[in-house]
Amino acid sequence: MKFIIFLITLISFLNADQYTFLLNKYDKELELEAKIISNIATASIKGEIKLYIPEISSIENDVYSKFFTLTNSCENANFVFIKRNVDLDFYCKNDNNKLFFTNNYEKLLNNDRYLGAFFWNKSRPNITFIKARLEKQKIELSKDYDKFVEDF
Repeated sequence: MKFIIFLITLISFLNADQYTFLLNKYDKELELEAKIISNIATASIKGEIKLYIPEISSIENDVYSKFFTLTNSCENANFVFIKRNVDLDFYCKNDNNKLFFTNNYEKLLNNDRYLGAFFWNKSRPNITFIKARLEKQKIELSKDYDKFVEDF
């Protein structure tokens, strides 16, 4: 009897990855990130949003394409989200008609091209906009975003 229970348990463990939550293999955190970036981009840009993420992975591409029209180059985009430690000038030359967003708070503080940042801190999402840069770009966010605007 013990052998039968052991055998059933072993077979269950071997097949468990096929049934785990019956979800695609991507991180729920990534989907939440894409939704938040979608809300930020929609609040910042009137009209269709064309997103460019340098060095985007295939999983990120699948998730972000549910919320955006993705482009393969910075020239075709109107919203650029820099997620990795990449050289912004390599991918996007001085484009003043695009909105740049990052996932790194230090990049936001050190580079005036970034309008804001979305980053994770202690497993919580954080959003920050810089007031002077919003005014320079003539972007008026709804009152819902006032708590995320910082005045430096």
